[in-house]
Amino acid sequence: MTLEMWLTLAAIVVLIAMSFLFSGTETGMTAVSRARLHSLANSGDKRAILVERLIERRDRLVGALLIGNNLVNILASALATSLLLSIFGQSGVVYATIAMTVTLVIFSEILPKSWALAKPEQFALFVSPFARLVVLLFGTLSTGANWIVRHLLSLFGVSLARDDSMLSAHEELRGTVAVLHREGSVVKQDRDRMGGLLDLHELEVSDIMIHRTNMRMVNADDPPETLVREILQSPHTRMPLWKGSTENIVGVIHAKDLLRALNEVGNDFAKIDIMKVASKPWFVPDTTSLQDQLNAFLRRKSHFAIVVDEYGEVEGLVTLEDIIEEIVGEIADEHDVEMQGVKQEADGSVVVEGSVPIRDLNRALDWNLPDEEATTIAGLVIHETQSIPEEKQAFTFHGKRFIVMKRDKNRITRIRIRPAEGA
Repeated sequence: MTLEMWLTLAAIVVLIAMSFLFSGTETGMTAVSRARLHSLANSGDKRAILVERLIERRDRLVGALLIGNNLVNILASALATSLLLSIFGQSGVVYATIAMTVTLVIFSEILPKSWALAKPEQFALFVSPFARLVVLLFGTLSTGANWIVRHLLSLFGVSLARDDSMLSAHEELRGTVAVLHREGSVVKQDRDRMGGLLDLHELEVSDIMIHRTNMRMVNADDPPETLVREILQSPHTRMPLWKGSTENIVGVIHAKDLLRALNEVGNDFAKIDIMKVASKPWFVPDTTSLQDQLNAFLRRKSHFAIVVDEYGEVEGLVTLEDIIEEIVGEIADEHDVEMQGVKQEADGSVVVEGSVPIRDLNRALDWNLPDEEATTIAGLVIHETQSIPEEKQAFTFHGKRFIVMKRDKNRITRIRIRPAEGA
């Protein structure tokens, strides 16, 4: 081989190396995690800041890289064809085609892109100066090419608007956490907490409130001794106070305020005026989102609210702890009453109280029962069957077999759930 041939061969090797950089940079820059990049940039990493600036105009960056990659690939192929023609004659065209196809696919496509996909952040940071140089050289050409592409696609009704996204930020976060959990990078508890946090703006207080049938309240007309005994025996710190009827909530008693008042009168129950001890009740609509209610609790420095419907009728109550439990899971303390709401049976079935919320059951057992149309598991059975089933009736839906074990008047109080056959 002559010196000219050796120089041509060296030029081909250099061009293939440049193609390696172009392909790897394109993949690394598009696959990089913007969250991790932002974290590195905040810590002062100059290359991370550079990458953030480059991907702000991703279409311009990718266009410039593609232009550069095609230039070096075409030039390398042309030089290889010329070199092999001079060595093998006309058959050199076939040899050049085979050799360059194999070389470019392996060393300029699969190898750099696999590397970049395996470590996108590290790769993007490493090639960031090269990417900046490419944008400086071919950025104008890329902008022109993108303009032509956009107008051609618009003829077919395709828009490349940057703000068109199929997923919201919440959905993207939820999907990312679900994928990481499936891959083993995120444990179930962390996935549930992130999901609970993302759900706050979708759920309403009616979805998590304690229904009025389960509320513990005290009657303002009862003797002070009875009131004090009921409040101190209750596992709850705060209790609604009603007068005349349970629909007429006139105050909220805090156990600490009651104890302070007792101390001031020398523990003489007869001297307690319960209405003076009670605080003014706070009523909130049942359609308030949990996100708004959480902000309201924090803003008012309050922990307790009475939930009412559109007619002003009492529906239940909601506390700050209820909302926090939607994020972190059940919070139990030494005064909580243990509720046997869910019981695993030896045969693999689960016996559930009808009042158990669907969301709590899904979280505890990693199920995926829908909770859009009903809040409790009994409500789900009624919604799906469009009736109030009799005891021992069984139904199959959502991959589960539901057997009504106990019914009290129009309420389903206990249900057995097992996987459906073939599910």
